[in-house]
Amino acid sequence: MSSFRYFVHRALDAEDGGSSTVERFTDTLLISLVLLNTVAVIMESVPHLYQQYRSWFTGIEIISVYVFTLEYVARVWSAVEDRRFRHPISGRLRFAFTPFALIDLLAILPFYLTLGGFDLRFLRVVRLFRVLKVTRYVKALRLIQKVVRRKRPELLVTVGVIAVMLILVSSMMYYVESEAQPDKFGSIPETMWWGVATLTTVGYGDVYPITPLGKILSSLIAVLGLGLFAIPTGLLASGFTEHVTEQHALELTDIDKERDSLKLEINLLRNQLAMKDQLIAAKDETISLLRGGYNRPN
Repeated sequence: MSSFRYFVHRALDAEDGGSSTVERFTDTLLISLVLLNTVAVIMESVPHLYQQYRSWFTGIEIISVYVFTLEYVARVWSAVEDRRFRHPISGRLRFAFTPFALIDLLAILPFYLTLGGFDLRFLRVVRLFRVLKVTRYVKALRLIQKVVRRKRPELLVTVGVIAVMLILVSSMMYYVESEAQPDKFGSIPETMWWGVATLTTVGYGDVYPITPLGKILSSLIAVLGLGLFAIPTGLLASGFTEHVTEQHALELTDIDKERDSLKLEINLLRNQLAMKDQLIAAKDETISLLRGGYNRPN
């Protein structure tokens, strides 16, 4: 049983990039099914397509749920093969609360919730979470996850600064524009919509200041927003650079180790060849001495 469980764990493990035919087949099947589901959920939102191909959409949903449910149960069952989740009960529970396991649960939960009479329209949207399952198999997306985790403290500080700035600029604009436009700047929470649009430099144009002081303040805030939202971009860019540099350094280290190992093997072979030459020379010398003693006259 343990050997079969290990086989299942290896077949579902995407970290090794699919080192066997079974793993590559499993990865390809699950990725194709996820992408098919994503297209189906999008197409279902078109009324005439849903009415015309309703049976196809239903069939895809049922087959996908069965496969994804089997996958989820198999992952939880075989999770104890991972050293981090060795305990048969607490280990599986800890695995069930990992990000990827929660995504797998969200992929099948909408179907079972519909059996309880929940809102189908909302659950159709939740089904789009299935596309997040692809992140397990795409290295680039895993790289983004690692970079965000590495830069999490700096990103949290940046989010905090942006939140403080949003509150400050919204408060200032409220006191400047509330009398001139009470319908658009009637309160600080209402003004925050303008603050978000201005700080992000989107500028929808539905809410804008009309007083001279409001226009000056809005211009300054828009310029401030350019620099403020460039900070997370710089943090993520530096994180990518650091990660790629480390990967290259590890690759170079592995190459250096392989080169040193090859040099050591070559030196050993040279020593063996030298010893062999010495043994051959000693053998020839011994044979010559023996022949000379045999040919010596009595």
